[in-house]
Amino acid sequence: MKANYGYKDGSGDFYITIDTDLCNGCGECVTVCPAKLFAVQPDENDPLRDVPTAVVAGENRNKLKYACAACKPISNRPPLPCMKACKPGAIQHSW
Repeated sequence: MKANYGYKDGSGDFYITIDTDLCNGCGECVTVCPAKLFAVQPDENDPLRDVPTAVVAGENRNKLKYACAACKPISNRPPLPCMKACKPGAIQHSW
């Protein structure tokens, strides 16, 4: 299952997708994110899941355009810190 966080406006799409089937709840994304966007908690979309999953914390969901700007790749830049830290590859960005 994939959880999408973010929004779309006149300047583009700004969202983070977390593949909850791949996420193992390790919390590495929480540790490396300079904007402190992530939290690890029970999966709100799958209450029967035993393993917690990474989420974009509620108050940050509509601020991704600004919160992620410092890490946003311009061109040929290395992967974003959260994507690099996610060993299972559960995190993707719209840009």
